[in-house]
Amino acid sequence: MKNGKTQKFPKVNAKELEMKNILKEVYGSLVEKGYDPISQIVGYILTEDPTYITNHNNARSLICKIDRDELMNVLIRDYLDVK
Repeated sequence: MKNGKTQKFPKVNAKELEMKNILKEVYGSLVEKGYDPISQIVGYILTEDPTYITNHNNARSLICKIDRDELMNVLIRDYLDVK
């Protein structure tokens, strides 16, 4: 508590945090295998073809846990900085 005032903590959306963590793991796995991770993830998002994502470190199974519509919603809102 600074200056006797109560601190506010930003609301954390657990689902969005899980999506972010999964994307980071998938990104890392793609880098480890020598792929261009952005291109591969974009290819997956546009087509929903899981072969864009490597099986390395179980990345393909992980990304399939993410709902693409929800992901696109979060990405656009974050890009435009609107909530």
